[in-house]
Amino acid sequence: MSESDDSRHPAYAAEMPSDSSPSAESDDSRHPAYAAEMPSDSLRVGPDADLSAIDTSGTPGLPDRKSVRKDPKMWARAELAELGERLAIQQEMLFANAKTNPEDPRRVLLVLQAMDCGGKDGTVKRVAGAMNPEGLRIVAFGPPTSEELEHDFLWRIRNALPKPGFVGVFNRSHYEDVLVVRVRKLVSAKVWRPRYQMINEFEEELVASGITLVKVMLHISFEEQRRRLLARLDDPTKHWKYNPEDVDTRAFWPAYQEAYHDVLARCSPDHAPWYVVPADRKWYRDWAVAHLLLEAFMKLDLHYPAAAFDVARERARLERTTT
Repeated sequence: MSESDDSRHPAYAAEMPSDSSPSAESDDSRHPAYAAEMPSDSLRVGPDADLSAIDTSGTPGLPDRKSVRKDPKMWARAELAELGERLAIQQEMLFANAKTNPEDPRRVLLVLQAMDCGGKDGTVKRVAGAMNPEGLRIVAFGPPTSEELEHDFLWRIRNALPKPGFVGVFNRSHYEDVLVVRVRKLVSAKVWRPRYQMINEFEEELVASGITLVKVMLHISFEEQRRRLLARLDDPTKHWKYNPEDVDTRAFWPAYQEAYHDVLARCSPDHAPWYVVPADRKWYRDWAVAHLLLEAFMKLDLHYPAAAFDVARERARLERTTT
């Protein structure tokens, strides 16, 4: 099904509030109901996760309003702009608190996993792109370097974690070490099987240190991946993104689905759950991930830090400097 065909989705789930645009100087504390109405509950998965039962072109959590049903793609893209403004405000408050209080350990880490062509780059561009680069750390993990191979598999992950006050984005992550290494048999089962528990302990450590984890699997179909690979071949400006090995990798699709199933089943505790976002529709993917990230921010209950000086006194001093 093409991205723009919504004929299979005549209705959607949760309703969102109509007034959701804060001013540039406000924070989201004025919108306490917003977080409760986000689509996270319909996207969160656990030990009973069944990827084959999740419609990759579905739109769980999208409001069931006439204005949305009329043109859900345009509606979602318009709201994404508003969500971007909210995310920028939340990010600024996070950064400001760490800058004024070095003891504040809070930071946010968005972990993106997907099959090839799943939309990780596009999600980073459209969701993280709304925030200030000064407070962002985006890391794309490829095959480990020779130096990284000299250490345990979490070493390079630890080196890439965001500092307090920052938002981090991982394009692929430590989960590659229980996904690709398993499917392509790069290490033995005796090596990768214990890593589930090691990952759980590692993420528990991260949360205890002040990191809010948002783990998202962008879930696309086998056919949608084929369409996106063909689109790259049809566009000379996208040839640099095409890798002939991607076609060979398609033969491992069932094995990857099984490996992802085990990741979702074994590594989705309450403090660091997994969310599966149907990603055949790019506009829905961006909308959903932006909401998940915003919800994570709002749980931090961020506010701009109070002035550490006498505002009235400083105003009077400044006014006396006029010529």
